Amino acid sequence: MNNFTISGSPHVHSTENTQKIMYRVILALIPALLVALYYFGWYALRLTIVTVITCMLTEWLIQTFLLKGSMTINDGSAALTGLLLAFNVPANLPLWMAVVGSMVAIGIGKMAFGGLGKNPFNPALVGRVFMLVSFPTAMTTWPQVQPIFQKGFFADAITGPTPLGILKESGAGTLAEMGDMQFLDMVLGNRGGAFGEVCAIALLIGGIYLIARKVIDITTPLTILLTVFVFTGIFYLVNPAQYIAPWYHLVYGGLLLGAFFMATDMVTTPMTTTGRIIFGVGVGLITVVIRLWGAYPEGVSFAILIMNAFTPLINKLCKPTVFGVVKPAKK
Repeated sequence: MNNFTISGSPHVHSTENTQKIMYRVILALIPALLVALYYFGWYALRLTIVTVITCMLTEWLIQTFLLKGSMTINDGSAALTGLLLAFNVPANLPLWMAVVGSMVAIGIGKMAFGGLGKNPFNPALVGRVFMLVSFPTAMTTWPQVQPIFQKGFFADAITGPTPLGILKESGAGTLAEMGDMQFLDMVLGNRGGAFGEVCAIALLIGGIYLIARKVIDITTPLTILLTVFVFTGIFYLVNPAQYIAPWYHLVYGGLLLGAFFMATDMVTTPMTTTGRIIFGVGVGLITVVIRLWGAYPEGVSFAILIMNAFTPLINKLCKPTVFGVVKPAKK
């Protein structure tokens, strides 16, 4: 009789680690950051520097004086949180507000639960929603895009509305009058909004890179985008005078940024394919509900955070059968 000795998990080993994954996500965000620098100049650069440094410093302070565990600021997770937080706010946001939001993102959204891998909610979105509730005027005062070759890198920001803001205030007819050029502007980034979400092409390039490198699974972003497209398409077909075409919803606001870079967070999203589909459908539906009937013009951040709360239940619902265990027959 042969005896087999089985050690504890994990049984499958890989050269991948947290640091490599985090820095690949940061690399995928570089195209969108470059577009932001092109359109928003100094404001985008200084905001990014402040949020990244504050997030890393906050994590270091908490680990040094409170948790007193092994340092993790070099794994890139804190820097990524700072970068994503900057991508989700106006480029002209006062820097002290960005500092407060960064401290909340790391201190409450991440370290309060024990650090990376234990946080139930996406830390960057925790910081963003906190600032939206605490500083609503500053968080909804959007700078207009101004290419740096026209205004210079250090020019003052000029504020203006976002497409979703126009839609919420004036209706679909106003956006429809802008024609195809409006849609092209959305794709290229020539629009108002949080500086990291304006260019659809840059975000798609980053998302495709992450999928190709198998950093993220395509299931979640694809499900979110399809859900938003289908349900906004239904309302558009029923009443095109009141609702805009579904392809506009895909490039407006932070849908692409949220779908590829925040809804795919390994810690806060379901583990199984079925669970990710349920998660993605939930994010898409909540986003549509908020966009069409909510008080805010955008709903991606709220949708992801709400579905983050359901992730443990989804994981339990979609728990795979343990290998070797036979399911009882249904009566």
